[in-house]
Amino acid sequence: MEKFEGYIFTALCSTNFLISCLLFSRITREQREPYMDELFHIPQAQKYCQGKFNEWDPMITTLPGLYLASVGVIKPVVWLADLTGKVVCSTAMLRFVNLLFNCGNLYLLYLIVCKLHLREKTRTASRRVLSALSLSTFPVLYFFNFLYYTDAGSTFFILFTYLMMLYGSHKASALLGVCSVLFRQTNIIWVAFCAGTLVASKMDEAWRTEHAKKRDDKSLSLQVPLSVSGVKRVMLFTLEFCTSLSHVKAVLAVAWPYAVVGVGFVVFVVLNDGIVVGDRTSHEACLNFPQLFYFFSFTLFFSLPTSLCYYRVLRFLQALKRQPIFFLLVTLLSLLLVWKFTYVHKYLLADNRHFPFYVWKRLFQRHELVRFLLIPIYVFAGWNFLDSLKSRSLFWSLAFLVCLLAATVPQKLLEFRYFIVPYLIYRLHMPLPSLPRLLMEFALYTAVNAATLYIFISKTFHWPNSTATQRFMW
Repeated sequence: MEKFEGYIFTALCSTNFLISCLLFSRITREQREPYMDELFHIPQAQKYCQGKFNEWDPMITTLPGLYLASVGVIKPVVWLADLTGKVVCSTAMLRFVNLLFNCGNLYLLYLIVCKLHLREKTRTASRRVLSALSLSTFPVLYFFNFLYYTDAGSTFFILFTYLMMLYGSHKASALLGVCSVLFRQTNIIWVAFCAGTLVASKMDEAWRTEHAKKRDDKSLSLQVPLSVSGVKRVMLFTLEFCTSLSHVKAVLAVAWPYAVVGVGFVVFVVLNDGIVVGDRTSHEACLNFPQLFYFFSFTLFFSLPTSLCYYRVLRFLQALKRQPIFFLLVTLLSLLLVWKFTYVHKYLLADNRHFPFYVWKRLFQRHELVRFLLIPIYVFAGWNFLDSLKSRSLFWSLAFLVCLLAATVPQKLLEFRYFIVPYLIYRLHMPLPSLPRLLMEFALYTAVNAATLYIFISKTFHWPNSTATQRFMW
């Protein structure tokens, strides 16, 4: 980091933290008592603060990473400041831990941007700094910095895990991956993604070696699998790679720490008789393939300033013209998946405090044909997603898509929080956008954040059978 760039980034970190603290103060004044999932998280964390580590609320479905981290942060502060009474592990103090994670996320995002875009070091520092700042204010993630949820800490440890992998510190990366799993069990998918990135790099090397004599410049393009012969080539190569003892040894030599974490997670699942540790009735896995389409649409909206342009739309129309049979098959497959594999969670239909409730009610429930009429948008959103990553190698993209499927499809509940990590990984690996596009992205995120926070604070309502104040949120 150049000295001047360091000053700029430090100033932005300080400004971001100050603004977040002001927003935090306002939100905490308006909502002093635990709200929504905080009704479970905060009492559990307070038990840990009191040293009652053997007491557990059976309604909590995640491991105790958030509570352990909170105690690890708060207890030294309490001891140094000689604090006593209700302020210790109060709702406000516990929520403030997520503001610290927010600062950490901003710094990690900046380091990852710098590492992933080394070839663009000659570009202006403002693009790297603004890219990290913009992503740290990604609306769904930023909102939960002000409540005692697992999202800020979970994202922090996943980003830290990935950063250490990029720097080749695989033991540290695997250990941080364990910490991320303690926040949310499904983070094991992104630990596997780190291992998959290493496997993909080895496969890239082998693929280039195999095609060096042929001088096939397009052999690593994302366009290869779109033909029958391309798919066949990739499948045969993958099978050959996975059955080659020398290749397996080379992969295990670097990826063994992640394999250890994976084995440990399998042991946990067997002993726990499942992934969920608490209320399992509301967290049943299923093959909800349309979740992938929802994610593509979600990604298209939030990446509009950085991914969409006239030339990309033109390329899509040209692709339709060149490969009509392929896109027809994709559309028919999408119709089948939407028809046979759409699942609707009871929470989505019953809890009118969440934005997805209104998305589903006012869009999908207007008519039974709406879910099918949206398929052209899904196809374009999926194509735009892949086209934005065409600078990445084929096998990296395949590893990412496999992990994306594993992270989205088994989820029955449409919950935008589940899209945070895959979206950030997608956005981080796009080519570094121009400064005007980054400014538009930051403006979009700021506008959405302002709207959602304003609605949360000001647009309260009451249920007929309850006197408690209800608020709208992600």
